[in-house]
Amino acid sequence: MSQSQCDVVVIGSCNMDMTVRCKDLPIPGQTILGDSFYTNPGGKGANQGVAAAKLGARTQIVARVGNGMFIPRFFESYGKVGLGHDYIVRDPETPSGTALIFVDEDGENMIVVAPGANQKLSTADIDAARPVIEGAKVMILQLEVPLETVIHAAKMAKTYDTTVILNPAPVRALPQELLQNIDIIVANEVEVMVLSGAKDVDTSTAAAACRPIIESGVDCVITTLGKDGAVIATRDSASKVRGFKVNAIDTTSAGDTFVGALACGLTEGMSLEDATRFANAAAALSATKVGAQQSMPTRDEVDEMLSAN
Repeated sequence: MSQSQCDVVVIGSCNMDMTVRCKDLPIPGQTILGDSFYTNPGGKGANQGVAAAKLGARTQIVARVGNGMFIPRFFESYGKVGLGHDYIVRDPETPSGTALIFVDEDGENMIVVAPGANQKLSTADIDAARPVIEGAKVMILQLEVPLETVIHAAKMAKTYDTTVILNPAPVRALPQELLQNIDIIVANEVEVMVLSGAKDVDTSTAAAACRPIIESGVDCVITTLGKDGAVIATRDSASKVRGFKVNAIDTTSAGDTFVGALACGLTEGMSLEDATRFANAAAALSATKVGAQQSMPTRDEVDEMLSAN
Protein backbone atom coordinates (compact mmCIF):
# COMPACT_ATOMS: atom_id res chain seq x y z
CA MET A 1 0.00 0.00 0.00
CA SER A 2 1.42 3.39 -0.95
CA GLN A 3 1.49 6.21 1.59
CA SER A 4 -1.45 7.96 -0.07
CA GLN A 5 -3.52 4.90 -0.92
CA CYS A 6 -6.24 3.78 1.49
CA ASP A 7 -9.97 3.43 2.02
CA VAL A 8 -9.95 4.10 5.79
CA VAL A 9 -7.70 6.50 7.67
CA VAL A 10 -7.62 6.29 11.45
CA ILE A 11 -6.48 9.21 13.60
CA GLY A 12 -5.88 7.83 17.06
CA SER A 13 -3.98 6.10 19.79
CA CYS A 14 -1.48 3.27 19.97
CA ASN A 15 -1.07 1.58 23.36
CA MET A 16 0.40 -1.53 24.86
CA ASP A 17 -2.36 -3.37 26.71
CA MET A 18 -1.41 -5.09 29.97
CA THR A 19 -4.26 -7.42 30.91
CA VAL A 20 -5.02 -9.40 34.05
CA ARG A 21 -7.81 -11.97 34.00
CA CYS A 22 -9.54 -12.45 37.36
CA LYS A 23 -12.63 -14.10 38.85
CA ASP A 24 -14.22 -10.78 39.87
CA LEU A 25 -13.34 -7.16 39.18
CA PRO A 26 -11.77 -5.36 42.18
CA ILE A 27 -13.59 -2.64 44.10
CA PRO A 28 -11.83 0.51 45.44
CA GLY A 29 -9.32 -0.39 48.14
CA GLN A 30 -9.42 -4.10 47.38
CA THR A 31 -6.46 -6.30 46.41
CA ILE A 32 -7.30 -9.51 44.58
CA LEU A 33 -5.37 -12.34 42.98
CA GLY A 34 -5.58 -12.64 39.20
CA ASP A 35 -5.52 -15.79 37.10
CA SER A 36 -3.24 -14.76 34.21
CA PHE A 37 -1.33 -11.80 32.76
CA TYR A 38 -0.46 -10.94 29.16
CA THR A 39 0.57 -7.99 27.01
CA ASN A 40 -0.70 -7.13 23.54
CA PRO A 41 -0.73 -4.05 21.26
CA GLY A 42 -3.91 -1.99 21.74
CA GLY A 43 -5.20 1.57 21.84
CA LYS A 44 -8.56 2.55 20.42
CA GLY A 45 -7.08 4.02 17.27
CA ALA A 46 -4.87 1.05 16.49
CA ASN A 47 -7.60 -1.41 17.46
CA GLN A 48 -10.09 0.16 15.08
CA GLY A 49 -7.48 0.28 12.33
CA VAL A 50 -6.58 -3.38 12.81
CA ALA A 51 -10.26 -4.36 12.76
CA ALA A 52 -10.82 -2.57 9.45
CA ALA A 53 -7.63 -3.95 7.91
CA LYS A 54 -8.35 -7.56 8.96
CA LEU A 55 -11.75 -7.31 7.29
CA GLY A 56 -10.23 -6.20 4.00
CA ALA A 57 -10.26 -2.39 4.01
CA ARG A 58 -7.08 -0.67 2.88
CA THR A 59 -6.29 1.19 6.09
CA GLN A 60 -3.67 3.68 7.33
CA ILE A 61 -3.22 4.97 10.87
CA VAL A 62 -1.97 8.42 11.86
CA ALA A 63 -0.58 8.24 15.39
CA ARG A 64 2.35 8.91 17.71
CA VAL A 65 4.32 6.36 19.71
CA GLY A 66 7.07 6.90 22.25
CA ASN A 67 10.27 5.27 23.38
CA GLY A 68 10.77 1.91 25.03
CA MET A 69 10.57 -1.76 24.19
CA PHE A 70 7.06 -1.80 22.72
CA ILE A 71 7.84 -0.23 19.32
CA PRO A 72 8.88 -3.42 17.45
CA ARG A 73 5.74 -5.20 18.65
CA PHE A 74 3.53 -2.37 17.43
CA PHE A 75 4.90 -2.44 13.90
CA GLU A 76 5.09 -6.24 13.73
CA SER A 77 1.43 -6.46 14.75
CA TYR A 78 0.28 -3.87 12.20
CA GLY A 79 2.33 -5.45 9.44
CA LYS A 80 0.76 -8.86 9.96
CA VAL A 81 -2.75 -7.54 9.21
CA GLY A 82 -1.80 -5.00 6.55
CA LEU A 83 -2.44 -1.86 8.61
CA GLY A 84 -0.42 0.92 7.01
CA HIS A 85 1.72 2.83 9.51
CA ASP A 86 3.65 5.27 7.33
CA TYR A 87 2.25 8.18 9.33
CA ILE A 88 3.12 6.98 12.83
CA VAL A 89 5.51 9.48 14.41
CA ARG A 90 8.14 8.19 16.84
CA ASP A 91 8.69 10.47 19.84
CA PRO A 92 11.97 9.64 21.61
CA GLU A 93 11.23 11.80 24.64
CA THR A 94 7.90 10.30 25.74
CA PRO A 95 6.78 6.79 26.76
CA SER A 96 4.29 5.01 24.53
CA GLY A 97 0.70 4.81 25.71
CA THR A 98 -0.20 2.01 28.12
CA ALA A 99 -3.54 0.50 29.13
CA LEU A 100 -4.09 -1.49 32.33
CA ILE A 101 -7.01 -3.88 31.85
CA PHE A 102 -8.86 -6.19 34.24
CA VAL A 103 -11.21 -8.80 32.77
CA ASP A 104 -13.52 -10.96 34.91
CA GLU A 105 -14.82 -14.46 34.20
CA ASP A 106 -17.97 -13.04 32.55
CA GLY A 107 -15.91 -11.04 30.06
CA GLU A 108 -16.63 -7.65 31.67
CA ASN A 109 -13.69 -5.28 31.96
CA MET A 110 -12.21 -2.22 33.69
CA ILE A 111 -9.59 -0.14 31.84
CA VAL A 112 -7.23 2.68 32.88
CA VAL A 113 -5.11 4.33 30.17
CA ALA A 114 -1.82 6.23 30.59
CA PRO A 115 -1.79 8.18 27.29
CA GLY A 116 1.95 8.81 26.94
CA ALA A 117 2.89 9.83 23.39
CA ASN A 118 -0.75 9.77 22.29
CA GLN A 119 -1.22 13.09 24.08
CA LYS A 120 1.39 14.67 21.81
CA LEU A 121 -0.28 13.82 18.50
CA SER A 122 -0.46 17.30 16.99
CA THR A 123 -2.23 19.28 14.29
CA ALA A 124 1.13 19.34 12.50
CA ASP A 125 1.09 15.53 12.45
CA ILE A 126 -2.34 15.69 10.80
CA ASP A 127 -1.11 18.22 8.24
CA ALA A 128 1.78 15.89 7.38
CA ALA A 129 -0.75 13.11 6.72
CA ARG A 130 -2.84 15.21 4.32
CA PRO A 131 -2.04 12.97 1.30
CA VAL A 132 -3.58 9.91 2.94
CA ILE A 133 -6.54 11.86 4.37
CA GLU A 134 -7.30 13.36 0.97
CA GLY A 135 -7.55 9.91 -0.62
CA ALA A 136 -9.59 8.14 2.07
CA LYS A 137 -13.29 7.29 1.88
CA VAL A 138 -13.77 7.14 5.67
CA MET A 139 -11.95 8.72 8.61
CA ILE A 140 -12.22 7.20 12.10
CA LEU A 141 -11.67 9.37 15.18
CA GLN A 142 -11.71 8.73 18.94
CA LEU A 143 -10.79 10.83 21.99
CA GLU A 144 -7.57 9.22 23.26
CA VAL A 145 -5.57 11.97 21.52
CA PRO A 146 -5.84 15.77 22.05
CA LEU A 147 -9.24 17.23 21.23
CA GLU A 148 -7.63 20.03 19.23
CA THR A 149 -6.07 17.41 16.97
CA VAL A 150 -9.35 15.54 16.57
CA ILE A 151 -11.16 18.75 15.55
CA HIS A 152 -8.41 19.64 13.07
CA ALA A 153 -8.58 16.18 11.48
CA ALA A 154 -12.37 16.27 11.19
CA LYS A 155 -12.30 19.68 9.51
CA MET A 156 -9.66 18.51 7.05
CA ALA A 157 -11.64 15.37 6.20
CA LYS A 158 -14.76 17.37 5.45
CA THR A 159 -12.89 19.50 2.90
CA TYR A 160 -12.38 16.28 0.93
CA ASP A 161 -15.94 14.95 1.44
CA THR A 162 -14.55 12.09 3.53
CA THR A 163 -17.13 10.40 5.76
CA VAL A 164 -16.12 11.02 9.39
CA ILE A 165 -16.92 8.49 12.13
CA LEU A 166 -16.36 9.51 15.75
CA ASN A 167 -16.21 7.02 18.60
CA PRO A 168 -16.49 9.43 21.60
CA ALA A 169 -14.33 7.50 24.05
CA PRO A 170 -13.18 8.30 26.64
CA VAL A 171 -16.45 10.21 26.70
CA ARG A 172 -16.58 13.94 27.44
CA ALA A 173 -18.66 16.94 26.46
CA LEU A 174 -17.99 17.79 22.81
CA PRO A 175 -17.80 21.27 21.28
CA GLN A 176 -20.02 22.33 18.42
CA GLU A 177 -16.89 22.91 16.34
CA LEU A 178 -16.32 19.14 16.33
CA LEU A 179 -19.92 17.92 16.15
CA GLN A 180 -20.73 19.91 13.03
CA ASN A 181 -17.93 18.09 11.19
CA ILE A 182 -18.99 14.56 12.19
CA ASP A 183 -21.15 12.35 9.98
CA ILE A 184 -21.60 9.34 12.27
CA ILE A 185 -21.14 8.94 16.02
CA VAL A 186 -20.80 5.37 17.29
CA ALA A 187 -21.38 5.26 21.05
CA ASN A 188 -22.40 2.79 23.73
CA GLU A 189 -25.20 3.38 26.23
CA VAL A 190 -23.05 5.25 28.76
CA GLU A 191 -21.52 7.49 26.12
CA VAL A 192 -24.94 8.37 24.71
CA MET A 193 -26.16 9.26 28.20
CA VAL A 194 -23.21 11.58 28.79
CA LEU A 195 -23.51 13.28 25.39
CA SER A 196 -27.29 13.66 25.44
CA GLY A 197 -28.17 13.97 29.13
CA ALA A 198 -30.51 10.96 28.87
CA LYS A 199 -31.04 8.99 32.08
CA ASP A 200 -31.62 5.60 30.46
CA VAL A 201 -30.60 4.11 27.11
CA ASP A 202 -31.75 0.76 25.71
CA THR A 203 -33.25 -0.56 22.48
CA SER A 204 -36.54 1.22 23.14
CA THR A 205 -35.13 4.59 24.25
CA ALA A 206 -31.90 4.99 22.28
CA ALA A 207 -33.40 6.79 19.29
CA ALA A 208 -35.06 9.43 21.47
CA ALA A 209 -31.95 9.77 23.63
CA CYS A 210 -29.87 10.57 20.55
CA ARG A 211 -32.07 13.48 19.41
CA PRO A 212 -30.04 16.20 21.22
CA ILE A 213 -26.83 14.88 19.63
CA ILE A 214 -28.34 14.91 16.16
CA GLU A 215 -29.76 18.38 16.68
CA SER A 216 -26.25 19.61 17.48
CA GLY A 217 -25.16 18.84 13.92
CA VAL A 218 -24.32 15.12 13.65
CA ASP A 219 -26.03 13.32 10.77
CA CYS A 220 -26.36 9.93 12.47
CA VAL A 221 -25.83 8.29 15.87
CA ILE A 222 -25.41 4.52 16.18
CA THR A 223 -25.93 3.26 19.73
CA THR A 224 -24.19 -0.06 20.30
CA LEU A 225 -25.98 -2.38 22.72
CA GLY A 226 -23.92 -5.56 22.80
CA LYS A 227 -25.93 -8.72 22.24
CA ASP A 228 -29.03 -6.55 21.75
CA GLY A 229 -27.53 -5.13 18.57
CA ALA A 230 -27.58 -1.45 17.68
CA VAL A 231 -29.99 1.42 17.10
CA ILE A 232 -29.44 3.79 14.18
CA ALA A 233 -30.88 7.28 14.65
CA THR A 234 -30.89 10.02 12.00
CA ARG A 235 -32.84 13.25 11.59
CA ASP A 236 -35.60 11.47 9.71
CA SER A 237 -35.64 7.88 10.92
CA ALA A 238 -34.67 5.30 13.50
CA SER A 239 -34.07 1.58 13.08
CA LYS A 240 -32.94 -1.35 15.18
CA VAL A 241 -30.34 -3.79 13.88
CA ARG A 242 -30.32 -7.10 15.70
CA GLY A 243 -27.26 -8.44 17.43
CA PHE A 244 -25.71 -11.89 17.62
CA LYS A 245 -25.66 -14.04 20.74
CA VAL A 246 -22.31 -15.67 21.43
CA ASN A 247 -20.43 -17.16 24.37
CA ALA A 248 -18.60 -13.96 25.35
CA ILE A 249 -15.36 -14.39 27.27
CA ASP A 250 -13.74 -10.96 26.76
CA THR A 251 -15.59 -7.86 25.53
CA THR A 252 -12.50 -5.61 25.59
CA SER A 253 -12.31 -5.11 21.83
CA ALA A 254 -15.97 -5.42 20.84
CA GLY A 255 -16.61 -1.68 20.55
CA ASP A 256 -13.45 -1.02 18.56
CA THR A 257 -14.16 -3.99 16.29
CA PHE A 258 -17.64 -2.59 15.61
CA VAL A 259 -16.22 0.78 14.54
CA GLY A 260 -13.57 -0.70 12.25
CA ALA A 261 -16.06 -3.09 10.69
CA LEU A 262 -18.61 -0.32 10.14
CA ALA A 263 -16.00 1.75 8.32
CA CYS A 264 -15.00 -1.24 6.22
CA GLY A 265 -18.61 -1.91 5.24
CA LEU A 266 -19.26 1.69 4.29
CA THR A 267 -16.17 1.82 2.04
CA GLU A 268 -17.59 -1.18 0.18
CA GLY A 269 -20.83 0.63 -0.53
CA MET A 270 -22.99 -1.20 2.02
CA SER A 271 -26.08 0.63 3.24
CA LEU A 272 -25.86 1.99 6.78
CA GLU A 273 -28.13 -0.82 8.01
CA ASP A 274 -26.12 -3.55 6.26
CA ALA A 275 -22.81 -2.08 7.46
CA THR A 276 -24.20 -2.01 11.01
CA ARG A 277 -25.27 -5.66 10.81
CA PHE A 278 -21.80 -6.50 9.46
CA ALA A 279 -20.28 -4.60 12.40
CA ASN A 280 -22.55 -6.36 14.91
CA ALA A 281 -21.34 -9.74 13.66
CA ALA A 282 -17.67 -8.73 13.81
CA ALA A 283 -18.04 -7.31 17.33
CA ALA A 284 -19.80 -10.45 18.57
CA LEU A 285 -17.05 -12.68 17.19
CA SER A 286 -14.35 -10.55 18.84
CA ALA A 287 -15.95 -11.18 22.24
CA THR A 288 -15.44 -14.95 21.87
CA LYS A 289 -11.65 -14.63 22.12
CA VAL A 290 -9.25 -13.13 24.66
CA GLY A 291 -7.50 -9.83 24.08
CA ALA A 292 -7.90 -6.87 21.76
CA GLN A 293 -6.35 -6.94 18.30
CA GLN A 294 -5.71 -10.67 18.26
CA SER A 295 -9.39 -11.37 18.99
CA MET A 296 -10.66 -9.43 15.97
CA PRO A 297 -12.20 -11.67 13.31
CA THR A 298 -11.18 -12.21 9.71
CA ARG A 299 -13.49 -11.49 6.80
CA ASP A 300 -14.18 -15.19 6.29
CA GLU A 301 -15.29 -15.55 9.91
CA VAL A 302 -17.70 -12.61 9.66
CA ASP A 303 -19.11 -13.74 6.31
CA GLU A 304 -19.68 -17.22 7.75
CA MET A 305 -21.58 -15.83 10.75
CA LEU A 306 -23.73 -13.64 8.54
CA SER A 307 -24.57 -16.48 6.17
CA ALA A 308 -25.54 -18.71 9.12
CA ASN A 309 -27.82 -16.06 10.67
